[in-house]
Parts: sequence; C-alpha cells; structure tokens
Amino acid sequence: MSVGITMTSPTAAGVPANSRMLSIARKQRLQDALFHRITQLFSLLVLVALLGIIVSLFINALPVLQKFGARFIWYVEWDIINEEFGAAIAIVGTLASAGIALLIAVPLAFGIALFLTETCPPWLRRPLGTAIELLAAVPSIIYGMFGLFVFAPLFADYVQVPVQKLMSGMPLIGFLFGGSTNGMGILAAGIVLAFMVLPFVAAVMRDVFEIVPPILRESAYGLGCTTWEVVRRVVLPYTQKGVIGGVMLGLGRALGETMAVTFVIGNANRMPTSLFSPGTSIASTLANEFGEAADFHISALFALGFLLFVITFIVLALAKWMIVRAEKAKGL
Repeated sequence: MSVGITMTSPTAAGVPANSRMLSIARKQRLQDALFHRITQLFSLLVLVALLGIIVSLFINALPVLQKFGARFIWYVEWDIINEEFGAAIAIVGTLASAGIALLIAVPLAFGIALFLTETCPPWLRRPLGTAIELLAAVPSIIYGMFGLFVFAPLFADYVQVPVQKLMSGMPLIGFLFGGSTNGMGILAAGIVLAFMVLPFVAAVMRDVFEIVPPILRESAYGLGCTTWEVVRRVVLPYTQKGVIGGVMLGLGRALGETMAVTFVIGNANRMPTSLFSPGTSIASTLANEFGEAADFHISALFALGFLLFVITFIVLALAKWMIVRAEKAKGL
C-alpha cells in the first residue's frame, strides 16, 4: 500500500513568511521613527520654551537696557520716582546670600550624605533619609515664616549681639559685623537659604554616593584604606559629576529663591556694608515691587529678571566647564 506524500514547495511557503516579516519590519521602523519624532518634539519644546523666556525678558527689559546700557549692572541707584535704576545692590545681595548659603550647606550636606551611605546603622538609614527628603518638600513660604518669627529673634539675641560685641573692634574684619542687630540682614538670609538648599544637596549627594559599585569600596577596604580614604579616592572621583550637579542645584535654588529671602533680608535698597546690614536680592525686589510697578519701572524689573537668568546661565556654564576640565585631567 502506497502512502501519498504531498511536498510543499519552499518557494510557496517562503513567500508569505517573508512578506509577513517584511511587513513587521516596516511596521517596527515606522513605530521607531514615530517614537523618535515625538521624543524629539518634546525635547524641542523645552528649548522653545527656554528661548521664549529669554526673548520675552529681553524685549520687556529693552527700554532700560537702551537707556542705561551696561551701566545698569553696576549702577547703585534705585529711584522709582526719578526713574533711575541700577542692579548693583540686588546683584550683590543675591550673590552674597547665595554664597553664604552654599558655604554653610555644602559641607553639612556632604557630611550627611557621607554618614547615610558609609557609617549610618541600617535601622536609621531609611527614616533619616526620608526626613531629609521631607525637608526638601517644605514650601519656601514656611521657611520664610520660620526665619521671620522664630529664627530672626533668636539670631539677634544669641548671635548678632554677642558676635558684634566680640568682633566689631577687630582690625580688618570688624566692619563685617557692624550694623543693627535686629535679626535681619544678608547673613540671616544666607542662613535661612542654607536651611532650604541643604536637603536638596544632601539628597543628591546621597543618591550619587549610593551608585558607587560595592566592589570598589570593598576593594579599597581590603587594601587597608580608612573610610575617609575610600571616600576621597574612590567615592568622590566616581561621583564627581553628580556632586557638582547637586551643588549647582542648590546654588540655583538659592539664587532664585523669593519668599524666604524676602522675609529676612531686610528689603533695603542700599549697598550692604556688613553681614548684619539689610539688603535686597533680585528675587525679593521682584516680589516686593512687581505688583505696583508701571511703565519704565516694570521694564527695570524685567531687566533684573533677565540678569538673574544670565547669572544662572553663567553659573551652570562654569559648572559644566569644571566637569569637562576634571574629565580631561583624568584622561577621560
């Protein structure tokens, strides 16, 4: 008995399979192209929004920039009645308060991040890290109220008065501690800003310290390194970009902070002569005067906003330059 076997031609079976594969490949290429264009559009939207902010600030600030030119940057007069405006006082207050905040916050944040990742007991690591993240979520107005009603009176009675008595007569640095002791001023604003930026910088440093591969730490400890040597020679070189990014994040928050600074800086349109002197910042000037400004005064406030944008851009550019220079020094 013969059994009939039907042979299927390879060509007949292969053609539909190949066409299906080609159809699937075309569909996947179309999906990839569509996904690429959509994500590209999202990225370009950010650039367009950034460009729109720059252009709008510049156009509204143009009358003041045309009248004063580059002199607007170092001109110290801020006379609304006579329409004489200069940004020097606000720039000095902004940079001074932000600088003080970083000088206080960065070492503390580094210590907190180092403790959480290197020496903290496991049972304490999570609640302490959560507490730091909760501090970062506190609104700035709360920090401002804390600074005005709680911090400023204590700062005046227990810091400004004894420090002024001790330091005011010293040569070279005595002038830094002059002025009224009412709890307000550049130093008070810098300390309150330090409270604000500390959680951001500490959280970023902690996260980047945690991504260091455990084998690197274990190898260093196996060679007999101390904890500080492991941090200095292994952790910091590996996380340099993240650390600088965290510091720049804190600096950006300090430069643009409004309400907390407005509450405690004193809001005086005069050049500060000491750490205890009242002053103003770009953000606090905008918050205080924008609601009642008109005509040329509004243009001056837009010019301040444009300068704050430029200052922030310069700071970020310097941070990027530092990262690139460090990478070149390491041969990367």
